[in-house]
Amino acid sequence: MSALSIDANTALLIVVAAIATYFTRIGGYVLMSSMKRIPPRVESALNAVPAAVLTTLVAPPFIYGGWDIKIAMVVALVVGLRFPGLTILAVGWAAVMAARYGFGIGP
Repeated sequence: MSALSIDANTALLIVVAAIATYFTRIGGYVLMSSMKRIPPRVESALNAVPAAVLTTLVAPPFIYGGWDIKIAMVVALVVGLRFPGLTILAVGWAAVMAARYGFGIGP
């Protein structure tokens, strides 16, 4: 068995996940395009999605991560109040590297 081979169950799982993702995305498009006007409750729910996704990405590492991660996230938050996205990523990365290798905090 080579390093690049996968078993049939894994291949099937990948195909089913791809099909489910495709139909979820196309289904949302079809549903929204069939509406002449978006109801206010649906619009409010759609407006809440970015904040919900961001929370699910940021909260677990902040809660369960080490101090190096917490420091980097706080620094990135402060920088994010003034600068755009790529700058936030660079400063957050630099902060976690400084915490880990400069100050010995973290793994």
